[in-house]
Amino acid sequence: MNRMLKKLDRVFNPKSIDVVGASAIPAKVGNVVLKNFIDGGYSGKIYPVNPKYETLLGFRCYKTIKDTKDRIDCVIIATPAPTVPSIIKECGEMDAGGVVVLSGGFEEAGRKDLAEEIKRYANKYELPVIGPNCLGVYDTYTRVDSIFFPFYKMERPKPGAISFITQSGAVGSTVIDLAAYYGIGMAKFISYGNATVLDEGELLEYLEKDRQTKIIVLYLEGTKNGKTLLRTLKRVNQKKPIIVLKAGKYGKALEAAKSHTGNLAGDYMAYQAVFKQTKVTEAEDIDELFDFVKIFNQTLPKGNRIGVITNGGGLGVLTTDAIEKEGLQMAELSESTKSTLKGIMPAYGTISNPLDIIADATVELYEKSIETFMNDQKIDALIVVVLTQAPPIDERIIGVLTRASDDKRKPVAVIAVGGAYTQTYKKALESRGVPTYDSAQSAVKALKRFVNYAESR
Repeated sequence: MNRMLKKLDRVFNPKSIDVVGASAIPAKVGNVVLKNFIDGGYSGKIYPVNPKYETLLGFRCYKTIKDTKDRIDCVIIATPAPTVPSIIKECGEMDAGGVVVLSGGFEEAGRKDLAEEIKRYANKYELPVIGPNCLGVYDTYTRVDSIFFPFYKMERPKPGAISFITQSGAVGSTVIDLAAYYGIGMAKFISYGNATVLDEGELLEYLEKDRQTKIIVLYLEGTKNGKTLLRTLKRVNQKKPIIVLKAGKYGKALEAAKSHTGNLAGDYMAYQAVFKQTKVTEAEDIDELFDFVKIFNQTLPKGNRIGVITNGGGLGVLTTDAIEKEGLQMAELSESTKSTLKGIMPAYGTISNPLDIIADATVELYEKSIETFMNDQKIDALIVVVLTQAPPIDERIIGVLTRASDDKRKPVAVIAVGGAYTQTYKKALESRGVPTYDSAQSAVKALKRFVNYAESR
């Protein structure tokens, strides 16, 4: 890892933050960012920088970053584009740890000259610069939050193991908001915009070494260095699973991607070849992205033999169809498993896979059936279908499924299909880290990608 990337630690775990362009006007980016650091639980020093003010939100305001006369770790810049290069130069002279440039108006607006100045100063001083034209960064553990959306409009997720690198701030904000809503934890969020200095390959390399990051999600429109990206994807994916959402695939979308961040989206077939060669997992849309992320948080499966437990026969059949369609195998139950099930199943139940424990199945029968499947060495992963509308099912099923997910002997996916009542259960399960899906197809497709990843390691 080069010196520039090593210094990124001072961006995500800084003892001090300088907000250049801090403002007293609520609608200004510099005001929102300053408030987010104050209200979000960041424990380090905060230095607002703007020559127009003496104080801001109870803090002394400085004319320049040099006036703070303190060690500078992370500098957030939210000033007009023409002012940014000189501020970057000043950061370099002050040996700042790193810079996040929120300002737009560079490559995407035809001002490559300003971008080149930023790059020149960054390279001269070995200064890591994220952006420009980005949403910012967020670290759930250190409470570094330069995202310029207020808390009441966009929730922040709890600490977790997923880190997200995104070229698009809009997509990034959507993913963060949804992760918070469903209770899915994240480690780091990095919106890198135009990638003028640090690109997606270098950020992947940084997260490769990050102890809190176990899963990496990458939203990509285009790249400036395809060969480096290929090498990095291949290496990092062997250590930590990478899930990619590629945009700008066809026709007019290619043009839109270029005007968005100033990067060429390129031939989608070439990207598909890269993803196949590096064995990363590609999602088609944001819904799939979440479907895949949820299951990748489970323990790696040892094979592709799936056991299905259901209290709704038709849902079990649909799940079996999806398993066979995706090329997974329905597990053959061991004799020991069959014997155990005969002792716990009602007389009218059928011992098979899928195991239909009938609509009047109790929470206790679910628990015993899951434990029996967990003990079967012929089963590599479990799909548990729960018809929450059935009278015997109550909130205790949440604890049963959570314990099964936390067991870590085998990956577990839950399918819960239904309206408002079922969605309450689904949200409760997801907030506890249990991968829960609205359909058999989405659950099985995610599990198939997870099995593929396990086989590629």
